Amino acid sequence: MNFKSKLRSKIFHTVGAAADDMGCQAYVVGGYVRDLVIGRSSKDIDFVTVGSGIELAQNVAAILGGKTDVTVFRNYGTAQIHRRGLELEFVGARKESYRHDSRNPIVEDGTLADDLARRDFSINAMAVSVNAASFGELIDVYDGMGDIERRIIRTPADPDITFSDDPLRMLRAIRFATQLQFDIDPVTFAGIVRNASRIEIITAERIKDELFKIMASPKPSIGWELLLASGLLGKILPELARMKGIDVVHGRGHKDNFRHTMLVLDSVAQASDNVFLRWAALFHDIGKPVTKHWDDARGWTFHNHNFVGAKMVRNIFRRMKFPLGAEMRYVAKLVELHMRPIALVEDEVTDSAVRRLANYAEEDLADLMLLARADITSKDEARKARYLANFDLVEEKFRQTEAKDFERNRKNPVDGTEIMALFGLPQCPEVGFYAKSLKQAIKDCEIEDSREAALHFLLKLAEERGTKPLYDPFAN
Repeated sequence: MNFKSKLRSKIFHTVGAAADDMGCQAYVVGGYVRDLVIGRSSKDIDFVTVGSGIELAQNVAAILGGKTDVTVFRNYGTAQIHRRGLELEFVGARKESYRHDSRNPIVEDGTLADDLARRDFSINAMAVSVNAASFGELIDVYDGMGDIERRIIRTPADPDITFSDDPLRMLRAIRFATQLQFDIDPVTFAGIVRNASRIEIITAERIKDELFKIMASPKPSIGWELLLASGLLGKILPELARMKGIDVVHGRGHKDNFRHTMLVLDSVAQASDNVFLRWAALFHDIGKPVTKHWDDARGWTFHNHNFVGAKMVRNIFRRMKFPLGAEMRYVAKLVELHMRPIALVEDEVTDSAVRRLANYAEEDLADLMLLARADITSKDEARKARYLANFDLVEEKFRQTEAKDFERNRKNPVDGTEIMALFGLPQCPEVGFYAKSLKQAIKDCEIEDSREAALHFLLKLAEERGTKPLYDPFAN
């Protein structure tokens, strides 16, 4: 197959011309070639030359002219150029070897064959020539094209060597399978299972990066199910792995909380690209294995699993080097509150109950309701439809109370001036106490939003404080 027609950007001819001037071979390799075949757009282009990648980058910059800067990483033998939204990376062909206790390779100069052999998967081990004489020719030693057609993730070398050398590649295999919705070759997957414990030498930061890419995929459950099946999940997030399975007592079992969580996660992912809302969906029942209890009268219970789960979220975020600011607080809050909307629809939907939930959720109310809707995964379609219809009523109630609150905030039925006159008070904190108490009582729907109800409330509050009014506000 020739890629001449696919390499439309002038940059490929520029790199080829620079390589020809140097008398060396140059190729575009890896993910960019894969994405050309699949039809995905990419702004990152990797070039390999049989020679010095740094020298090639400098020659390319000279041809481009203008203010083309080259960023050199001499320790790694690589160089970068940023050009019109593209990120170009240049490296010399190399071969690698590894020590057992590190994923940092020992690097030596090599041939193109050496360079392709060291790559993680066959779909990333293809190269396309950019030299003028062979422009667009594909080098596909490991049948990456065939694996793309078969929708397979497979290592070009023995998977035990590939994954033992660089255990992060196990997570990358699962990430690619999730992003592309490919299958992992059985031999390759068996290698992941055998080498799962090697993930322990990878830093939390590198693991985090792969997990966030899995979570941003169209159907993130693919990745989490593969992580569980491979044994990696038990090493990375044992709290989540413990959710798998069903315990049975006296013939009564609870639902598989891991499977339920996958359904919730995919439902949220279909509705929102907010990756932290997706993390909230993944962790919403994380406290259930800890709080699971059998009660002879009530069956399986998970009391306070939402509160326990919110604390676990904070611990997981710290351990996994996730963001510890507003993002962590957001996920923990949604985990803590995720049962409140369901409890609300099971009871009478009062203004005060709706208002309390809105006050807790604040600006995250819409996300909380989205999570609550996704949490209804019952196979009983009638029951599911009933809950979702009740959520419609709750959301309408939110809109109604929001409108009422707007009107209330515009004008109080009894203002501070009248409170001062009624009780003979000067401007002082006591007046503020009465005004704030009245406002809160109306907001919580303890009294009606009317002048008469407000005056009765104020008189009763004054009586409790031993204060008498100077006159009867209801006298004609």
